[in-house]
Amino acid sequence: MAELAVNVDHVATLRQARGINYPDPIAAAVTAETAGADAIVVHLREDRRHIQDRDVRLLRQVVQSRLILEMAATSEMLGFALDVKPDCVTLVPEKREELTTEGGLDLITHQDGIREAVSSLKNAHIKVCIFIDPDLDQIKVAHKIDADMIEIHTGAFCDATTEAQKQKEFSRIVDAAKIGTKLNLGVNAGHGICYNTIKAFAGLTEISEFSIGHSIISRAVLTGLDQAVRDMKQLIKEL
Repeated sequence: MAELAVNVDHVATLRQARGINYPDPIAAAVTAETAGADAIVVHLREDRRHIQDRDVRLLRQVVQSRLILEMAATSEMLGFALDVKPDCVTLVPEKREELTTEGGLDLITHQDGIREAVSSLKNAHIKVCIFIDPDLDQIKVAHKIDADMIEIHTGAFCDATTEAQKQKEFSRIVDAAKIGTKLNLGVNAGHGICYNTIKAFAGLTEISEFSIGHSIISRAVLTGLDQAVRDMKQLIKEL
C-alpha cells in the first residue's frame, strides 16, 4: 500500500501572515503523525516565506516517522541539510516569484550541479529524491546521477480542465511510474493532489508514496487536521 507524506508548509503560511507564533507546524506534524501520516514534508524556501530554519530543526527532533526536506540544490541549502540530516531530501526547482513549485527540475540542463548535490547528500547517508515532470528522458537522468527516488510532478494532471487533457497527463504519469520502477528508482507522486484526484491513482502500484499538503491543510480548516489526514489516508488505502 502506498504511504502518505503530509506537507505542513501552509500551517506556517498562516502563521507568517500575521508574524506571530501560531499556528505551529510542529504541532501540526505531531497531529498528522498521530492520524496516520507516514512522513512529514516541509519546503525550506530561499525567501523563507513559510517554513523557517527553526521549524526544520525542531521537526528533526520531534518527527517520529520520516522527515522529508524539500529544497533547492543551492550551497546554502545543502549546508543546512547536511547539518540537520533529514531522512530524505527532495530536490526541487525554485523561483522567488512563483506561488508554488511550478514544475519539475530540469535535470538535462542542470545535470552536473544536481549530480554533485546528490553525491554530497548520499555521502551523508541522506536519501535523495528528485522532483521531476513525468518525462522519460528526465527520469533516465535521475537514474544516471544515482538518485534514490523520483517524485513525479502531478500538477498538470490535477489542474487539467478537460477529460482529454486529464487522460493525456495521467498516461504520462503512468509511463513515468513504470519506467522509474524498471530503473529501480523509488517512485513518489505529488503536487495538486486532492481528495478527488487521488482516486485516479487506483491500481497504479508503482507509486509508493503520495506527498500532499495544500488540500489536506485546506480541509483541516473545516474538519480539523486529524480528520483531514485520516480521510486522505483512507482514500489511499482504497487505491
